[in-house]
Amino acid sequence: MRVLVTGASGFAGRHVLAAIATAGHEPVGFGGPHEPPPSLDLLDAVALRTAVDASGADAVIHLAGQAFVPPSIADPLATLAVNATGTANLLEAVRAARRPIRTLIVSSAEVYGKQRPERMPLDETTPLRPENPYAASKVAAETYAEVWSRLYALDVVIARPFNHIGPGQDARFVVPSFARQLAEIAAGAPPLLSVGNLAAERDFLDVRDVAGAYVALLANGRSGSVYNVCSGHAVAIQEVLRQLITIARVPVEIRDDPERLRPSDIPVLCGDATKLRAETGWTPQFALAASLRDIYADARERLAGVRA
Repeated sequence: MRVLVTGASGFAGRHVLAAIATAGHEPVGFGGPHEPPPSLDLLDAVALRTAVDASGADAVIHLAGQAFVPPSIADPLATLAVNATGTANLLEAVRAARRPIRTLIVSSAEVYGKQRPERMPLDETTPLRPENPYAASKVAAETYAEVWSRLYALDVVIARPFNHIGPGQDARFVVPSFARQLAEIAAGAPPLLSVGNLAAERDFLDVRDVAGAYVALLANGRSGSVYNVCSGHAVAIQEVLRQLITIARVPVEIRDDPERLRPSDIPVLCGDATKLRAETGWTPQFALAASLRDIYADARERLAGVRA
């Protein structure tokens, strides 16, 4: 199977390409310097249609888009355009190809918004309550996917990944931000570590397990269905930080940074992956501690590369 990956040069994309190859399929990426074409504008419907048709893909994993909450708050319309309209353009490109192309649309657990703690872990039937423009854009993208699946009989599956972490993640995200700061402290920087809301609890999953779930959904996910991709366990950000400090073995002074606080943060977000496990046979392979060790090692290597 030839699998096209949009956003292939991003954090998850690189791991998804590797997972596709490991599964014995042929990966084709949009969005990297060595991938044809080098870049792709999701808002250019004509170019997107041409690129999808020329790729010869049997399946698509759609990762490309604006994936960070703070920029969506600063510029909500741009986020809506690329995440929602961009997804609709991709679906139209798949429809125009006039050959069967299985499409995995990657959404986000942010669509669930604030839910009562007693509802955790959340399954796929939980009502959606987006709390920010990023989440709203993903709800819109999901809606397009569901409509295209019903109206045009496209073979579309939707994934809702919860927080995924691992080597290579942008330091704007909380876990790699901690790892980067700790690596700088270990290299001689002042022992001050800036943090946001440490009380929030999240369902963390290694990006390599997330990539494996996407490939499993291409093989066994039911068309028109939605699947949570998660560990099923919530961990407080404070506990993640504690483990990273233990791994780094450096003394630190923790300081609150108002710039790292969101206007509407979700206190607890934890998912139920029963449906994914039952229908695809997927199981996660990486424990949180192993992921954190790899993330810190990656931060040290990146810092050393910058200073070399």
